[in-house]
Amino acid sequence: MKKKPVLVIMAAGMGSRYGGLKQIDPIDDQGNLIIDFSIYDAVAAGFEKVIFLIKKSIEKDFKDHIGRRMEKHVETAYVYQELDRLPEGYECPEGRVKPWGTGHAVLCCAEELKDAPFAVINADDYYGRSAFQAVFDQLSHMEDDDRYHYTMVGYDLYKTLTDHGHVARGVCTVDENGMLREIVERTRIEKHGSLAEYTEDDGAVWKVLPEETIVSMNLWGFTPSILKELGNRFPSFLDSSLKSNPLKSEYFLPFVVDQLIREGRADVKVLHSADSWYGVTYKEDKERVVEAIRGLKEAGLYPERLWEEAE
Repeated sequence: MKKKPVLVIMAAGMGSRYGGLKQIDPIDDQGNLIIDFSIYDAVAAGFEKVIFLIKKSIEKDFKDHIGRRMEKHVETAYVYQELDRLPEGYECPEGRVKPWGTGHAVLCCAEELKDAPFAVINADDYYGRSAFQAVFDQLSHMEDDDRYHYTMVGYDLYKTLTDHGHVARGVCTVDENGMLREIVERTRIEKHGSLAEYTEDDGAVWKVLPEETIVSMNLWGFTPSILKELGNRFPSFLDSSLKSNPLKSEYFLPFVVDQLIREGRADVKVLHSADSWYGVTYKEDKERVVEAIRGLKEAGLYPERLWEEAE
C-alpha cells in the first residue's frame, strides 16, 4: 500500500538578513505565524504528517512557539540539520557557519521519510492553499518507472520579489507541456524599478529576467528516489566545494534536480501558481505579509482564529 505524502518544512535558518528567528514572528493579531498558514493549508489538502527540519540551537524556541501547538493538529517529527552531518571521512571546515543548503537539508530527513513521497517547503514563505492541494494530489498518484517522476509549484517571478533587497530563486525553463527543462539557481535577484535583474559578479553586470519568467520557491514534490540521488552526489559536491569555497558553498536541491533532468533520469511536472508570494526575507517585508493575510481573512479564505476553529 502506497504511503501518504509527508510534508517537510525547512526551518533551520536563523534569518540573518531578517535579524532574528523569523520562523516564530507572528503575522496576525492572533499570534499565528506564516508556518501556521502553511500547515493549515497542508492539512486541509490531506497531509497528515509534518517533519520540521531545524537546528539544535533553536529547538527550544521552535517547539515552544510552533511544535507543541502543531502536535495537536498533525503528526509531527523533528530532524536536525547540523554542519557536522556529513558523510564518513568528511569534516566541516573551521570557521564555517553557513548551512550546507537545501539539498543537504532534505538529505538529513532520509531516515525519517524512509519510503514515503513528500513535499518540501520553506518555513518563511506563504504558498497558498491551491499550491498544497495541487502537490498533494500529484504526489498521491505519482510513482517512478523507468525514470523518476517529481513535481514542483512554479510562481511568476515578478510576484515573488521584495522591495527591500535581493532574493534567491530557482529560475525555470518550462516546455509547452508544463515539464521542467532546466532550473538555474540565481542567488541575487533584485527589483530595479519595473524590472527584475540578477547578477553573478556582485553587481558589476546586471541581466534582465523577462516578465514571463517562472521560478521555484522551494515547493517540491518528490518520490523517495531523490534521497538516494542526494546521498550519492553529496560527496562529489564536497570534494569540489571544500577546495573552491569551503565556507559558503551550498548543496542546492535545484542543482541536483537539474542534473537528473539533463541526464534523462527524471522529469518534473510544473504546477503553475498565479498567486503572489508573501514572505519575510527582510524585516521590512513583514508589513506587506500582515496586510495580505488580513485581506485573505476578510475574503473568507481563512477563519479569524485558525486553529481554534479547526478543532
